[in-house]
Amino acid sequence: MKPSKFDIAKHKGEVLDQIMAWKRQEVPKQMEIMPLAQVKAFARVTPPALDFAAALTARPGASLIAEVKRASPSKGVIAHDWDPELIAETYARNGAAAISCLTDSRFFQGKLEYLTAIKERLREIGKPVPVLRKDFLYHEYQVYEARMAGADAILLIVGVLGDNDLRDLRELAESLGMAALVEVHDEAETERALKSGALIIGVNNRNLRTFEVDIETTGRLRSLIPPDKLLVGESGIRTVADVRRMAEMGCDAILVGETFCKLPQAKRGEEVKAFVEAGRIIHKSEPGR
Repeated sequence: MKPSKFDIAKHKGEVLDQIMAWKRQEVPKQMEIMPLAQVKAFARVTPPALDFAAALTARPGASLIAEVKRASPSKGVIAHDWDPELIAETYARNGAAAISCLTDSRFFQGKLEYLTAIKERLREIGKPVPVLRKDFLYHEYQVYEARMAGADAILLIVGVLGDNDLRDLRELAESLGMAALVEVHDEAETERALKSGALIIGVNNRNLRTFEVDIETTGRLRSLIPPDKLLVGESGIRTVADVRRMAEMGCDAILVGETFCKLPQAKRGEEVKAFVEAGRIIHKSEPGR
């Protein structure tokens, strides 16, 4: 069987490069459809963002950021039972502290419109938890676009941003009332994230260049992250035991998507509730926290 372009990129460690090459074509096209000035104007009249950091630290242990994710480059379609608003509602009703929404269309079959629809559904049911825009952001346009859509936080991936862009985009997000989840994968990226002034550090257990997963990545980098920063463990969290392991490492939150999205709707709520309960432990690494 002939390997796919993704398989070749994965083997070469070029998955992230492939994604960003597309993003650098996609964003200018989007700016032609809706100019930056117009997006800025809409962003200014969007209802104020919810406090993402406060939601993650409202209780001891590792809070749950549950992700609405239809597909991935490595797995193809994950959520066959696909209703983004209902999935988000299920998360919120079963204790998720925040929700992450994939908005990349080419590689993850997401849409920015899903985020807006999720925000509206959560308001309607009286469960207005914060929503994170998860995408590959490199341009101010995408930050304003996130706020226009109703995002309360954005993801910034250290591996695709220079130091100046990383700081500028984080500061822009915060000036608009949003939080920035600054994602790292190794020691060098962690150091850069801290130097940039990041307040919320996400450790991705998945190497975005090869898509290999090692849940101990979070544990390895934990000691480099000061206790006044919020730590989010991401990827590879598949079982209640994994949740407990992340909480023991000192995570303030965990981000879980594929594990929930691949389930049929009838079983999703039960699994979410189990993960929420498993995270309700005091960090063993920081007694009394």
